[in-house]
Amino acid sequence: MRSGQQVAVFGAYGHTGRFVVAELLKRGYVPVLSGRDADKLKALAHEAGLDARVASADDPASLDRALAGTSAVINCAGPFASTTAPVIEAALRARIPYLDVAAEIEANLDTFAHFADLAHEAGALIIPAMAFFGGLGDLLATAAMGDWSEADSAHVAYGLSHWHPTAGTRLSGAVSRERRGAYRLRYTGGQWEHRTDAPPALEWSFPEPMGSRQVIGEFTMADVVTIPSHLSIPDVTTYMTAEAARDVVSPDTPAPAAADESGRSVQTFLIDAVVRSGDTERRAVARGQDIYAVTAPLVVEALDRVLSGRTHAVGVASAGQMFDAPDFLRALSPHITLELHP
Repeated sequence: MRSGQQVAVFGAYGHTGRFVVAELLKRGYVPVLSGRDADKLKALAHEAGLDARVASADDPASLDRALAGTSAVINCAGPFASTTAPVIEAALRARIPYLDVAAEIEANLDTFAHFADLAHEAGALIIPAMAFFGGLGDLLATAAMGDWSEADSAHVAYGLSHWHPTAGTRLSGAVSRERRGAYRLRYTGGQWEHRTDAPPALEWSFPEPMGSRQVIGEFTMADVVTIPSHLSIPDVTTYMTAEAARDVVSPDTPAPAAADESGRSVQTFLIDAVVRSGDTERRAVARGQDIYAVTAPLVVEALDRVLSGRTHAVGVASAGQMFDAPDFLRALSPHITLELHP
């Protein structure tokens, strides 16, 4: 427990932000609520009995005030194309660690490209995509690698029971599509490809009881940024169950609804991470409930390890590079079920 340390949460009143605030309180931190919507911020501050500081990504002085006196900042405010750089810059000015839950591929790439040298020179810690997409898949692939120094390919298949997107997910997706234009992204041969063909429809054999399911191949998510950022793997591919892929793009799919006292939905997930070298295959599997809710223990566990010095890197680094992946995943046992094969 980290008794009394203040942690700024930018975008605290959003769907994922609320889970993060609750997890911080559970772990003994004092969240400092921040965001651009003064009314939503005030309502959450009144509800939680916490300090609130209105701030906007286009107002550096307001961000400086929001981060003043805090030990770290967690950015939960999308679209991250607009918020990532300003909040990282504010964290660098405040000399505090920065973590975000961004699943926007372009925003993740920007963080590595624009801040790697600056953060390393400053001795700063910046951890992008510390969430279900980006962080968890990277940790699983890293754990599956074990003592391998390189592999031929990594595959991360998401088996979601369904995907009811939040308003933030829809907005971030729209921003990514606008930036990407007519192209989709694929990582192969150690580089990014811009493709205009449709992603392939495939079958993936998930561990039982899920079994064989139709998936959309090359359903490129943040793990395709984080995994090759530190692992020597030239081909990284992610897959999504076809039903969930249809859910997230349909305008008629409802937002997630709370099904228990913690606010989690009934959605379940299975992540099947497979790394291959020649004819040899290694696998790590995680199962749990609610992809948005599980992001909170992921990012807060990362925060706790950063503030207690249990890190393996300096500068911009993904979860798998920054932390002891198997140990980190075992620490999530109240929230996920983990299997490593072998």
